[in-house]
Amino acid sequence: GYFYSRWNKCIHSSRDLSDIVFIDNYIFNKDVYIQFNSTVGKYVGYTEHGVYNAELWNNNTGILQSERAEVERYCKYNAELYQAAIADKS
Repeated sequence: GYFYSRWNKCIHSSRDLSDIVFIDNYIFNKDVYIQFNSTVGKYVGYTEHGVYNAELWNNNTGILQSERAEVERYCKYNAELYQAAIADKS
């Protein structure tokens, strides 16, 4: 059989969340074939199929804007909630 998954993750080390990075991995049979990294600001393909899709998705401004907005919508929002629940307790 085949195995497909998509993993999103947010990484930050500063308390003010100024260095937050959103990474969106597309995985097929345990290999990342395409990835969006908010630091790079576009998709990067790691296989022939991934390079093909990266080119298509990078030329679609709607898809790119949606992924770039995930830093604010998903990462910062949730990180602020976790920060308040964990680090700000006395």
